[in-house]
Amino acid sequence: MASTGSVSAWDEALLTAMIQYPVPVIKGPEDIQTQVDQICNAVKSTKAGYPDLDLIVFPEYSTQGLNTAIWTYDEMLLTIDSPEIGRFKEACKSNDVWGVFSLMEKNEDPQKPPYNTAIIIDNNGEIALHYRKLQPWVPIEPWSPGNFGMPVCDGPKGSKLAVCICHDGMFPELAREAAYKGANVYIRISGYSTQVNDQWIWTNRTNAWQNLMYSISVNLAGYDGVFYYFGEGTVCNYDGNVIQQGHRNPWEIVTAELFPRLVDKAREHWALENNIFNLGCRGYVAEPGGGSQNYLTWVNDLANGTYKLPWDEKVKVRDGWKYYPEGVKLGPMPK
Repeated sequence: MASTGSVSAWDEALLTAMIQYPVPVIKGPEDIQTQVDQICNAVKSTKAGYPDLDLIVFPEYSTQGLNTAIWTYDEMLLTIDSPEIGRFKEACKSNDVWGVFSLMEKNEDPQKPPYNTAIIIDNNGEIALHYRKLQPWVPIEPWSPGNFGMPVCDGPKGSKLAVCICHDGMFPELAREAAYKGANVYIRISGYSTQVNDQWIWTNRTNAWQNLMYSISVNLAGYDGVFYYFGEGTVCNYDGNVIQQGHRNPWEIVTAELFPRLVDKAREHWALENNIFNLGCRGYVAEPGGGSQNYLTWVNDLANGTYKLPWDEKVKVRDGWKYYPEGVKLGPMPK
């Protein structure tokens, strides 16, 4: 159940807005400041247009772009304490809205590559969730794999929020982890080009359905001189149906009203469709209480650090390939 997302919302409805942000063309640190200005202005104007707005979401790479030639230079990186993040905090506080933002985050170890990070800022200007991308898009993205797991935070209107980044959404295991920790709204921010347009829709729907939770997902939009980014902000109901679907327009705002309480009730009352519950109590009709033994080989192997596919030795691409044949280079930008 949801509406198209109007200027007002029910008392218990989570009104969300996803911004199909135009793909930034970034050449230096000064361009990052331009994006920060635009993002803060977008928070203000969107809240003015949708006064009951609870949550605004910006795509991956909206702050620092995705210029592979300058991704890992120190001047192009931020931390959660950077002034730019402080401006996002102020934008959320002054406009009384929660926000999801993207940053390329310096690693605590200066000898290691940065993280691809998402943060959720609450309407008091505080960071409610700090997530680092668990599955960087290999063999291209040079980010260190995330080390914070899949955190979940309490959000507005009874929501429990989790966020994943782009390629993370292709892994059903990550959506299941978020739901297992209680998330009823799964946020996906992305910077995909058109090669995986169809898969974007399929996985957004299956992540919602298999875990009985809303999925709200938004991608960059527009052309950066190399690739086209498809936008297509997607809101999926907990039954897997698409509630709202954006087009390919930069700056399009995709809105929807969500009812987190209905997710909670479906998880409590549904039987046949309650896949996430049934996984842990198999066949409870025949066996009271159901079977809880782990029967999945890959789960055991991953837990033991011995995960290996039968075709592992035949996999050809196992490193940075053509993009970073000598590894990731860190340091200042060339003069």
